Amino acid sequence: MLARLSIRDIVLIERLDLDFAGGLSVLTGETGAGKSILLDALSLALGARGDAALVRHGAAQGQVTAVFDVPQNHAARELLDSNALDHDGDIILRRVQTADGRTRVFVNDQPTSVALMRDIGRTLVELHGQHDERALIDPAAHRDLLDAFGGHFGEVAATSDAWKVWRAAEQELARHRARVDAAAREADYLRASVAELSSLDPQPGEEDELAELRARMMRAEKTATEINDAAETLSGASSPVPALSSLLRRLQRKEAEAPELLGDMVRALDEALVALDAAQEAVTVAERALDFDPRVLEKAEERLFSLRAAARKFAVPVAELPALRDTMVADLADLDAGADRLAGLEKSAAASRAAYDRQAGHLSALRHAAADGLVASVMAELPALKLERAEFLVEIESDPDDRAAEGIDHVAFNVRTNPGTKPGPMMKVASGGELSRFLLALKVALADRGSAPTLVFDEIDTGVGGAVADAIGKRLARLASRVQVLSVTHAPQVAARAGTHYLISKTGGAERVTTGVAELSADARQEEIARMLAGATITDEARAAASRLLSESAER
Repeated sequence: MLARLSIRDIVLIERLDLDFAGGLSVLTGETGAGKSILLDALSLALGARGDAALVRHGAAQGQVTAVFDVPQNHAARELLDSNALDHDGDIILRRVQTADGRTRVFVNDQPTSVALMRDIGRTLVELHGQHDERALIDPAAHRDLLDAFGGHFGEVAATSDAWKVWRAAEQELARHRARVDAAAREADYLRASVAELSSLDPQPGEEDELAELRARMMRAEKTATEINDAAETLSGASSPVPALSSLLRRLQRKEAEAPELLGDMVRALDEALVALDAAQEAVTVAERALDFDPRVLEKAEERLFSLRAAARKFAVPVAELPALRDTMVADLADLDAGADRLAGLEKSAAASRAAYDRQAGHLSALRHAAADGLVASVMAELPALKLERAEFLVEIESDPDDRAAEGIDHVAFNVRTNPGTKPGPMMKVASGGELSRFLLALKVALADRGSAPTLVFDEIDTGVGGAVADAIGKRLARLASRVQVLSVTHAPQVAARAGTHYLISKTGGAERVTTGVAELSADARQEEIARMLAGATITDEARAAASRLLSESAER
């Protein structure tokens, strides 16, 4: 329920803090005292459209804070939780409206959006009046209200679940049918492509491995060329070793005849031949150690070129060839075995649709039965509200082929104000006063089912008096036994039934006027009800009538 409302610098309200109790609370005051300002301020805290005109003249900004005490399982806490907002204690909605038109929104002291504040506000408070634009006259919400009246929450959830299962089965069927159709159109191409790719057998990462092997082999090939050139120079036909060896042998034979001339030459040639021999050995070792095989390079290049040619043909990177092959194999499998699987999916979709139809039909039957009960409950309230010639109708259009998560029914609340006239939506058919009373009767019938924990009625008794006003008061009191009810009223019969009575009044002079709200004591309450009965001049008779009205209301 609404536990506290704090207002700062809104229109004529400078500073106001109101604590609210459960049950029925009324707000009264003379015309122009500021009752609408109070409701505008509350609406602002519930996410209504901001307006710079709401800021009190001379102030930089206005602020409204509404504090709500609701159970832990309330829908508002689910919204807070889904938006990662703390909600351990009370729910506090705070709205700051600046004089330049900007607005700031806080939920539990955490900045958020107006849209979220509005969604939370709808779960906490319902505003009803002659120009009500909320759920009771919104056809989009009538089905939910009927389900709330009938207590169909379990059946609604089961219908929604069955619809999801059926839709998932239909979507899977559609996807598979599309794949089978596409595969059938490309059957020959698929078979040839699968054969080609299966023969090629591309492997994940193979291109990178082959490219690295090819680069390594090409580097080795260049080194091998140099080694071969060295081998040819040292050991081939042009090798200097045989000529040097022959020369060394001739000089060695002559060395004894002229040692002083030939000795150094013989030794130098001998050392040169030893060095050339070592060089030949080094070339041999290098040839054995060289990691180069022309056949390996050739095979790597052929494989790499084959893979890249296939990639160009199928317009995919080489790395995606294995996945493409697997996809094509799967498509062929779908084509080959598609008929059997398609039949299975069609059977599954038909079964899930039949399950949904049974569940939706059951829910529809419950709704039709609940509609009769809701009509009877509302009609029972109308005579006392001086609508004895009026008729309330719940019209349900059920189309088994119009399947939706909410079922197969479209629900609308219509009224007929006079016999023989055509029924229609409440907003179009009923006058302002009639609409208010229809809404009250409907709300009483719904009681606390599908209701926010706080109901606000804005002058719902306008244009009625006497017995009708008393009937409205009785029904507001009945509602207040289940939910918190706040009513702005001009009817003393309604005010007399309240548990708490607030007086809205203006104070100040010609230069400055402010609106204030005060909770009335028992004596002050009697005086206010006497004013409501008598007008500007309160007589002793009016005070006596007020006393009787309060006593009678307390006894009922």
